[in-house]
Amino acid sequence: MLASASPARLATLRAAGLDPEVVVSGVDESDVAATAPRDLALLLARRKAEAVATGSSEPAWVIGCDSVLELDGQAYGKPTSAEDAVRRWQRMRGSSGLLHTGHCVVDSATGRSDQATESTTVEFADATDAEVEAYVATGEPLQVAGAFTIDGLGGAFVRRIAGDPHNVVGISLPLLREMFAALGVTWTDLWAPTRPGDPDRAR
Repeated sequence: MLASASPARLATLRAAGLDPEVVVSGVDESDVAATAPRDLALLLARRKAEAVATGSSEPAWVIGCDSVLELDGQAYGKPTSAEDAVRRWQRMRGSSGLLHTGHCVVDSATGRSDQATESTTVEFADATDAEVEAYVATGEPLQVAGAFTIDGLGGAFVRRIAGDPHNVVGISLPLLREMFAALGVTWTDLWAPTRPGDPDRAR
């Protein structure tokens, strides 16, 4: 199960061979606080995974994730408005930030779990005011942590990254494989059976 409504996370897992059921946790993120942005991402991921695992009526591996962008020591999730997104980009452009994604895997049958955070450095392009306004007007930045994507319209405004690119999308596949291994699960055993004619599994 994927305890996240993120279509990008789901698409990443499906492209990697998994076919999870999406179960949105319903966790209220507004009342979750942590001193460091990295810790905040992990705390939110754990709460989401644990909430879905507790409510599951059948044995399942539950994956919870949450991402925050760290700029100058401050954590930023999704913008609260278009104006907020514009202000955010005025700070981000021409600079670098850390994209932290917390991961938590819970076995709903036994309660066993593992958790970890992956961090990736993102260098943003020096976008013009017109580019920022046009990008925000698409609505894309309002839907994602950090107000940017690398797998969508925002990709043109990311000059380079240092670290796992999947992590910037919202879920680190290499880290997830290591976490499952720590719980005694082989990654390839999680691959869904290939369905004939399934375009998502074409190779």
